[in-house]
Amino acid sequence: MSPLNITHRDAAAGPVLQVVGELDHEQATALREEVERLVLSPGQHLVIDLSGLDFCDSTGISALLAARQRAQTAEAEVILAAVPANTLRILRIIGLDQVFIIDAGSETDATARLRGGDGSTCD
Repeated sequence: MSPLNITHRDAAAGPVLQVVGELDHEQATALREEVERLVLSPGQHLVIDLSGLDFCDSTGISALLAARQRAQTAEAEVILAAVPANTLRILRIIGLDQVFIIDAGSETDATARLRGGDGSTCD
């Protein structure tokens, strides 16, 4: 089991959370709590960088959905960046690739596109 490590930094477009380890039933609460602590403003983008994600179960997916709900309440958006192939497959199977903005690139790529106003994302 890989412990979950979440780091937070601020970018021009909004906060960035880098999630490393396993986002499972034992550790999903940590992501929920981290998102609740964020100050989100209308128009911001919360980028969740999943490049270091080893595993994600249904409670991890629920925590990502809670982050999206929290962002929407603040009139902000969530972008999932660098989603690992196995997690992306699950998101596609259950239709959440139609719910989340998914950027195939890294968090750096996603925030650069946001700064450039391109707004292009891919899944």
